[in-house]
Amino acid sequence: MAKKSSIKKNLKRKAMSDLPSGMAKRQEIKKLLKNKDLSWAERQELQDKLTKMPRDTAASRVRNRCFLTGRSRGNIRRFGISRIMLRELGSQGLVPGLKKSSW
Repeated sequence: MAKKSSIKKNLKRKAMSDLPSGMAKRQEIKKLLKNKDLSWAERQELQDKLTKMPRDTAASRVRNRCFLTGRSRGNIRRFGISRIMLRELGSQGLVPGLKKSSW
């Protein structure tokens, strides 16, 4: 089980990146930064705006975690759980459409 603080921090990041105000503003500034017709001073000003925004509004800071245990590594996106929990639940027959293979 992951630390409660790590799970809570990740949930906060997910909520901040999903906010329309933060995400849309960040994307708008990035789109303007790609414009090559802007002067150096204007681009520098836009870059400063982007740096002053909260870091947690960036979608890349959200970490995929296991829905049940909070484990951050070895997650299966399709199920939203870690490989360990997938094996346990699959062995118990609790994951629909999953069969335990043995040869």
